[in-house]
Amino acid sequence: MDTMFDTLLQLPLFQGLAHEDFTSILDKVKLHFAKHKPGETIATAGESCDRLIFVLRGTLSATIPASQHSYRFTEQYTAPCLIEPYSLFGMYPTFDATYTAVEETHTICISKRFVTSHLFKYEIFRLNYLNIVCNRAQTLQRRLRTPLAGDVKQRIIHFIANQAERPAGEKSLKIKMEELASICNETRMNVSKALNSLQNEGLVELHRGEIVVPRLELLTAR
Repeated sequence: MDTMFDTLLQLPLFQGLAHEDFTSILDKVKLHFAKHKPGETIATAGESCDRLIFVLRGTLSATIPASQHSYRFTEQYTAPCLIEPYSLFGMYPTFDATYTAVEETHTICISKRFVTSHLFKYEIFRLNYLNIVCNRAQTLQRRLRTPLAGDVKQRIIHFIANQAERPAGEKSLKIKMEELASICNETRMNVSKALNSLQNEGLVELHRGEIVVPRLELLTAR
């Protein structure tokens, strides 16, 4: 219990909350514990986001399914973390990505009903939640205003970085070379040369139809 208590307090939603308030919350809330085996789905894109999912231990992957585009982006999260708190409300209260356990992963769920009836009574929790939602909205707004400029390498890096929720860690982009060339407004040959150059620098790994970025923070710092 102490380990769970300490881990939850590391999450942004609970930071700054007094210990007595947090203890009171734990006494009232119905926590749903779960252990997920490697490869098990934790939440699915399009599924109703009717709960907060706290990841206490393990690593999971988040995959955004292809829509009008023919590419698929995947990134990994390491505990402790919180899955899509911004999807709990709004016009489309559904998960954006599909979350899958990479290794044994432990989660706790708190229902949306309890969030609105109890957690929002605490000012610190409300402010933390607003900060998370506002920070994400501001980040996405800045991305929209940032042009896809620079040489072909910079445009590829910019595109990959714009897909990520988190600016660090491993990312994977499954995409056809023609699609990436079209997005970057470049020829297929120039895009291929740029990717091979990035691979020679140790910043990406190229596989058939897939670009793996071991550490996005190194790629964007190039």
